[in-house]
Amino acid sequence: MKKALITGITGQDGSYLAELLLSKGYVVYGIIRRSSSFNTGRIDHIYQDPHESRPTMRLVYGDLNDASSLNKIIRMLEPDEIYNLGAQSHVRVSFDVPEYTGEVTALGTIRLLEAIRETGVKTKFYQASSSEMFGNSPGPQNEQTSFQPRSPYAAAKLYAHWMTVNYREGYGLFACNGILFNHESPRRGETFVSRKVTKAVARIKLGLQDKLFLGNLEAKRDWGYAADYMEAIWLMLQQPQPDDYVIATGETHSVRDLLDEAFGYVDLDWHKYVEIDARYYRPTEVDLLLGDASKARKVLGWQPRVKFRDLVRMMVDADLHAESKTAGT
Repeated sequence: MKKALITGITGQDGSYLAELLLSKGYVVYGIIRRSSSFNTGRIDHIYQDPHESRPTMRLVYGDLNDASSLNKIIRMLEPDEIYNLGAQSHVRVSFDVPEYTGEVTALGTIRLLEAIRETGVKTKFYQASSSEMFGNSPGPQNEQTSFQPRSPYAAAKLYAHWMTVNYREGYGLFACNGILFNHESPRRGETFVSRKVTKAVARIKLGLQDKLFLGNLEAKRDWGYAADYMEAIWLMLQQPQPDDYVIATGETHSVRDLLDEAFGYVDLDWHKYVEIDARYYRPTEVDLLLGDASKARKVLGWQPRVKFRDLVRMMVDADLHAESKTAGT
């Protein structure tokens, strides 16, 4: 049985990836940070009691800020595949905590790469790069497009991206970068604009909320379904040679489009409920992200399954269900 190690397993992407790997017969190990409160809600449905005879999903304590813990985990587990999904991943928040973002998102990756190199464990490494690295480079953006990071988050991701390339070329590591464009789901964090909108739609429809405060409505993004994208990153590590890939739908939609789709789905006019709050604007904005995943389609045989409209409706339905249960309606 293959062994996989996932950082960020408690996040949206980590939970979908863990499900995928378990379905393929892997033993999955997830790194979690010590916390005084549980934050495992996204993986509770697949969690297995460690007292079982042979659990195929296990959680281990560690931290991307702690090189010794990463070194120990990799030496102890000798995983066949390592997926680095852990990060301070909120772009707007990265302007407020730039140093912390660099510490976790950039240097955390180096700690993993160094642990692989120092231990000599033969493993395949996946680094979660980001479309935010492209900044305002003209779209559609592909693997040859120049990077122009416009946030601390994007700059930190770019450092991690290039260091992954350097360790691949300098030390012969099987190391891949997946340049993923925005990917969403009902498990998306509630402070990200897609989920913030769909949750508000549900609450407004149920009479639990009156207003939704947003920033730039003109920003355009290439939105896909997180579970589709996790299949793509698994495929990257199954190839005979390591490489970097853009993963995207090839369609772009504005935040206004998102509002039209989400509010329209429940027969509401978003103009009556949405207000602009300047605090949600970024100091430097990325106007348009549009991915060209031709290489992934050709080499990996991958393509997205869930379209934008279906994704938004899936998220609204999930939030309506969750909010209805919470409200007791």
